[in-house]
Amino acid sequence: MHTNSSYSNSILICITFLSLFRMAAAQPGTNPDSALQVILSQIEGTRLTLDEAIDSGLRYAASVRTAEAVLMEARGAVRKDRGFYDPELFFNLQYFSDEVPTASFFAGSPTLITGQTTSSGGLRMNLPIGTELELAVNSLRLTTNSQFAFLNPEYSGIALFSIRQPLLRGFSTSGRKQLNSSESQLEAAQARYDQQVFTTSAEVERMYWDLYAAERDYAVQKLTRNRAEAFVREAELRREAGLAGPSQVANARTFLAEQELILLQTAEQLDRLSDQLSSLIGLRPGDGLARFIPTDIPPGNFSVEPVESLVENAQQNNLLLRAAQKDVEAVDALARAAKWEALPSVDLVGQVGGNGLAGTTRDVIFGGDTLSIPPGRSGGFGDVMQQITNHDFPNWSVGVEISIPIGLRSGLGERDRLNAQVVSQQQRYIDLSRQLEAQIRDVYRILANGKARLTAAREGVEAAQEQVRIGLIEFRDGQVTAFELVRLGEDFAIAQRRYSQALVLTAKAAATLKQLTSDTNAARRLN
Repeated sequence: MHTNSSYSNSILICITFLSLFRMAAAQPGTNPDSALQVILSQIEGTRLTLDEAIDSGLRYAASVRTAEAVLMEARGAVRKDRGFYDPELFFNLQYFSDEVPTASFFAGSPTLITGQTTSSGGLRMNLPIGTELELAVNSLRLTTNSQFAFLNPEYSGIALFSIRQPLLRGFSTSGRKQLNSSESQLEAAQARYDQQVFTTSAEVERMYWDLYAAERDYAVQKLTRNRAEAFVREAELRREAGLAGPSQVANARTFLAEQELILLQTAEQLDRLSDQLSSLIGLRPGDGLARFIPTDIPPGNFSVEPVESLVENAQQNNLLLRAAQKDVEAVDALARAAKWEALPSVDLVGQVGGNGLAGTTRDVIFGGDTLSIPPGRSGGFGDVMQQITNHDFPNWSVGVEISIPIGLRSGLGERDRLNAQVVSQQQRYIDLSRQLEAQIRDVYRILANGKARLTAAREGVEAAQEQVRIGLIEFRDGQVTAFELVRLGEDFAIAQRRYSQALVLTAKAAATLKQLTSDTNAARRLN
């Protein structure tokens, strides 16, 4: 009786797992995944293609939007620095009234009352070579109660064209330093934004394949749990029929409880990865469903270029590396200008212009004489401008201004500081280049072994199926125990998981290669 009970219980265990193996072996020569398709199709969730996930990620991912904001900031900085060379119109107007008690006969009044209106306007601009230009017209309208004023009101004006040219400031090197630096920073920001697009696409794709693997693991575990439930029911029926003892039922229930816990863990992992993907792409499953369900299958065949060619391609095309190079150029633009600015300041200054005077003339009685202003002074502000334009009363000047800071410590210190930043950025570029090469070689190894890895994993699944088939024959012949058959079932589940991992590992490596090479053609070469 004991022998029959043990034999019956062993048969139940075999039946529990053989249903799984027979599903896999139902169609010889088919893909090992075919055994899971039924249960995979029953998993509830919002169906999501890889292209949909990537499109949503590029539209809503916070990392892409942040990189876009940095790019917009860099564009604003370049626009601001270019505006430094835009012409600038200026104008000011002021009225001043003054009453001054006098004690001099020549003041023309016991209380001198004057009112003057001053105005100034013109155009100024800076050139990229450091030149400062200004064209200004200053005017004055003066009224007074002095009886000695020949013109009342009196109009006067002066027009000046001024220039200042630094001679030891590197001309365009120094004059354009901030714009050159900003333009390099803009190119760096553009490269980082474009690279973030590649990075986000790769992150979404890698997470998508992780979700694919988690879904397969969940299906494998759910299938195992279902077989464990059937095992418990069969054991209870056997016990009621007197073909199995209480220990066999307890063993079945223990096994079922363990599979239930593992199923809960795999379900939580599936939902966790779905939530992470949802957070990345800014999209939630629809219709109140809890998770996304991948609909695409990882490609199994990849054509990989030689590793040296991949490294060279990445060194040329990787946008983060290009951004790091632009960071070097941005600091170098300031450092090169600092070399000139550390020198004493020697500026050529000059100006050319003209004066004008007019007003309402009147005679001045001084003692017994009546005095008149020389002819040609009567008129208004238009006459003043005509005199200035005709250069009736020209003026000009030219000179050199020299400034020599004692010790030159400020300029030399700034030069040394910026030179150190250049070295720091150069080393950062070198470090990124070395890291990139190491990553490319690591990904290459995964892709180069991808086909062999998939073949080995697929053969592992097929071998596990064959082990079960042989184990069943040996069990019937009394050569193996029911416990050993259960272990073979677990080995088959492990083989399925390894196959899933091999499948997505290669696909994730291909996504990483696209990211590292920053090359959209890489996807077409690989897929």
